Amino acid sequence: MKITDVKTILANRYLFVKIYTDEGLVGLGESGTWGFLDASKGAIDAFKTYLIGQDPLRIEHHWQYMYRCWHFKGSAIMGAISAIDIALWDIAGKYYGTPIYNLIGGKCRDKVRVYGHVGGSTTEEVIANLKQAKSQGYNAIGHLSPFLDESRDVPYYTTHAKEIGEAVERVAAYRDAVGNDVDLLIELHTRLKPADAIAFAKGIEHSYPYFIEDPVGPDNLDSMELVAAKTFVPIATGERLISPQEFAMLIKKNAVQYIRPDVCMCGGITGTKKIAAIAEANDVLVVPHNPLSPVSTAACLQIAVSIPNFAILEYPGDDQPALSEKYGSTNVEKGVRKKDVVTTTFKCEQGFMEIPRLPGIGTELVDDIETKFPYVRRPIKTRLHIDGSVVDQ
Repeated sequence: MKITDVKTILANRYLFVKIYTDEGLVGLGESGTWGFLDASKGAIDAFKTYLIGQDPLRIEHHWQYMYRCWHFKGSAIMGAISAIDIALWDIAGKYYGTPIYNLIGGKCRDKVRVYGHVGGSTTEEVIANLKQAKSQGYNAIGHLSPFLDESRDVPYYTTHAKEIGEAVERVAAYRDAVGNDVDLLIELHTRLKPADAIAFAKGIEHSYPYFIEDPVGPDNLDSMELVAAKTFVPIATGERLISPQEFAMLIKKNAVQYIRPDVCMCGGITGTKKIAAIAEANDVLVVPHNPLSPVSTAACLQIAVSIPNFAILEYPGDDQPALSEKYGSTNVEKGVRKKDVVTTTFKCEQGFMEIPRLPGIGTELVDDIETKFPYVRRPIKTRLHIDGSVVDQ
């Protein structure tokens, strides 16, 4: 069997890849470089020159060849490798007539625990949404901002005491709203510096959050290590890391208790399996980052089913639009739900998601997706401070 073509598909807010073979099997993957999909498309087009004529079942060899070819990395390149790798595994599953998880060790579990997304522009709105998610059966709720979902168009300013004090009080209100029957996953989006993150983490310890995610920026691992050492609240991070080596260094510093590899960013299923093995050897749990399309969800489920140290899977909901729409967009994709772009999604009940049963990743794109849902580039929109400087949010 040989690869005959590699096609990139930009649709709505997503970048997909299809890999074609001379035996009629077609593999599907997705790139996670959602802010810079055009750059990732260029990287896929470059890798295409190597892939044409290759045996698609030599997945590890192709991963190594692309990963080590010119020594350059970066998220656009790794998003490309990830999309290609997922598509190659999809071909392998279809070739052998089985879901991918049966090719990478088999099932460790029969269903996958998930956490839903909840937001709001006021404390009252978040609490109402929390209660609604609990009534829908979720036993874990995440993407919870203690600073609310404020518009990036509004210049930012507050005092330290007000910022941290209100955030701590808000998390306590979240806990009071749902009790201890729901795990709370707190999202900070690299918003704080180490001293502020430590103050916040210590302030919410009595609320027993499942974890706090990305309390500080991911570029300085020493800063994450410092925060982790000063609180018993677990730290989750890793959605912006792109290689097994980066995760290994993070884990070696005891700077994380839950790693967040993005299957569409850190090297696909092959890369994520490597990262999960490093984590398992160090008693660290895996929470796959999953903000993209149902293609990403399908790939994440293959990992979640087959690794022993899986904890929980991010699930924003297939009835929702692309997450990047919340940061401002045109009207082109309004009304486009995630489930509209694929043929199959996976049922979620009482906080757990069913696992794929079909060969490969278990889903396909709808026909003529590029015409039905034209591509819309994510706008560049960074929040500014009242003094004109850049704010992390």
